[in-house]
Amino acid sequence: MPDRPAPQTIHVVVAGVAGRMGGMLARAVIEHDGVTLAGATVRPGHDWAGRDVGEAIGLGRPIGLAVSDDPLPLFAGAQAVLDFTSPEAAVAHAELAAQARLTHVIGVTGFEAAHLARLRACARHAVIVRAGNMSLGVNLLTAMTRRVAAALGTEWDVEIVETHHRWKADAPSGTALMLGEAAAQGRGATLAELAVRGRDGITGPRPEGAIGFASLRGGDVVGEHAVTFAGMGERVTLGHVATDRMIFARGAVQAALWGQGRRPGEYDMLDVLGLNEAG
Repeated sequence: MPDRPAPQTIHVVVAGVAGRMGGMLARAVIEHDGVTLAGATVRPGHDWAGRDVGEAIGLGRPIGLAVSDDPLPLFAGAQAVLDFTSPEAAVAHAELAAQARLTHVIGVTGFEAAHLARLRACARHAVIVRAGNMSLGVNLLTAMTRRVAAALGTEWDVEIVETHHRWKADAPSGTALMLGEAAAQGRGATLAELAVRGRDGITGPRPEGAIGFASLRGGDVVGEHAVTFAGMGERVTLGHVATDRMIFARGAVQAALWGQGRRPGEYDMLDVLGLNEAG
């Protein structure tokens, strides 16, 4: 089935507009050419329901669009949904988006195997763009990590260190796991085979080829990631520092535009940016 032609202007719904990223997603849509904010949702019973979106997110002016606690009618009239909610909510939204044939952009992390299986089923009917991080810089870092891991042998130890704000609920971060997957792919393996997520006590020598993770939490850090390849007598460190969450929102809007007219399936930001094609 050929890709469908993409509309010139798309209507976008922001799911979970009252969340940490929700307001920024709404702002990014309002500010971006080629997209129109068609709706914004909150969970049932939330006190934002019925409020004007502009006033609720702090724009300082109404925009003539009310926050809703019922996503179904909003999804029916849109072409894309931006979703940085929670694993459970994102899966429920994916099932609605599949019915409406929307592009579903998911910036949620912490999915379990059962969640991922349901998302795969939804992707048979709709475009799902899911990434642990939507920023251009992080996805370039992911592509570089894969290439460096492929170029260096398993005698080079891989360690991934991530730092986030004190409120972050999951560890390692979705971005750190994405980087770990890239390193594992570069070595022709899966992350499940190589990951070491924590060390405590007498752990013994480091296994050759292992990919280690360390998670730091504190203050209001937006996000910092470093991938170190440690060899005998030398180290290579690749890194990214985020100072503004709006980079994730802008990346999500870019993904929503990219998804228009695509065949149903599961994609990530490397697809959006053309970096998967670069290997």
